[in-house]
Amino acid sequence: MAKVKTIYSCTECGGQTPKWQGQCPHCMEWNTLIESVAETAAPGAKNRFSALAASGKVQLLSEVEAAEVPRTPTGIEEFDRVLGGGLVSGAVVLIGGDPGIGKSTLLLQVLAHLSKQQNTLYVSGEESAQQIALRAKRLMLDARNLRLLPEIQLEKIQAAISNDKPDVVVIDSIQTVYSEQLTSAPGSVAQVRECAAQLTRIAKNQNITIILVGHVTKEGALAGPRVLEHIVDTVLYFEGDTHSSFRLIRAFKNRFGAVNELGVFAMTEKGLREVSNPSALFLSQHGDPVAGSCVMVTQEGTRPLLVEIQALLDEAHSPNVRRLSLGLEQNRLAMLLAVLHRHAGIACFDQDVFINAVGGVKITEPGADLAVILAMVSSLRNKPLPAKLVVFGEVGLAGEVRPVQRGQERLREAAKLGFTQAIIPKANAPKQKIAGIEIIAVERVEEAVNRMR
Repeated sequence: MAKVKTIYSCTECGGQTPKWQGQCPHCMEWNTLIESVAETAAPGAKNRFSALAASGKVQLLSEVEAAEVPRTPTGIEEFDRVLGGGLVSGAVVLIGGDPGIGKSTLLLQVLAHLSKQQNTLYVSGEESAQQIALRAKRLMLDARNLRLLPEIQLEKIQAAISNDKPDVVVIDSIQTVYSEQLTSAPGSVAQVRECAAQLTRIAKNQNITIILVGHVTKEGALAGPRVLEHIVDTVLYFEGDTHSSFRLIRAFKNRFGAVNELGVFAMTEKGLREVSNPSALFLSQHGDPVAGSCVMVTQEGTRPLLVEIQALLDEAHSPNVRRLSLGLEQNRLAMLLAVLHRHAGIACFDQDVFINAVGGVKITEPGADLAVILAMVSSLRNKPLPAKLVVFGEVGLAGEVRPVQRGQERLREAAKLGFTQAIIPKANAPKQKIAGIEIIAVERVEEAVNRMR
């Protein structure tokens, strides 16, 4: 009997090497090589790429018609917003999230709506047909025309797609699908890469929209090879605490729309429901103004959102002070404390500092800098900020307050929600007055702090 040949595959990049090494020679990551059996290709498989290459035709870019891509609404506006307006024929969408966050529930709702006008197929590799039927009944969905296929073998899924010719296909999940051409287990780097490539090829050749559900690791990244995110057209992440009823969908890659768009949902007994006013989720309801609270306007894609930033400064009772930030970058907090000391003369070296973005939202833009500084000063002095004040602006190391993108839209959103005062960078000051809101334009961080006296 011939000896089985083994190779070592990288869990990060999918690269292969004939012997084990501490560092992957392809992506230079450490301790990522795992042993696996060398894959044996099916007869004729090695010629499929040459056949595709032979059928290619060279064109001039000027001869290609740049037509608008038609989109199909999913029936859920928040989901359409993240997708860039709806589903595109031939596109491949990858959606990941923690277990139990609501990925399958959302996609079942989407397919139930689309099945009224289109041919849809739900491929389940994790749940039986009875489990999905019970979920649809519990959610009170009209899914009479929704086709269901409990299957994990890629070749059978391909045959079902070829015979049924659906317009939209959901694969739940890509980590459970395997190809009989490979000998490795489902979920391995080779299986996920090959199955995703085959399904993408089907989507492009047959003009079918395919939505892949992806598992995530304990660090929150999509499980499997990194090439999975490069293959697909759109990458969406489901965020939120499983103990909370609110869910966020964020686009990190979208070839047919803007990235960093945010969709907001609430999990109910009848499934995911859209939130018409997302800013209300991220604003606490205080009877009276409290110290350490500052409302900022952040920009998530094309949508301005009002988020409450809370700060708590307390005298440290140990030599090692604590710096904790939830929803904001930890290193940026240390930088802002240094700027506050150097340019505003306010020292916090003997204070434990805690920062929190209300509602579990993650703010990645630097426009929250000024709001964080004012919230910290408010907590340190135990002096509340005005109840109808909003703040935004980036703070530089020299103490200057830098402008942010789409300042006019942020101010209009704040005015629409009843805020009457705004501290903003001078470069973002509108040329024409916005009705109902007083603009306080500042150039340096000490100016903003002095406004609180």
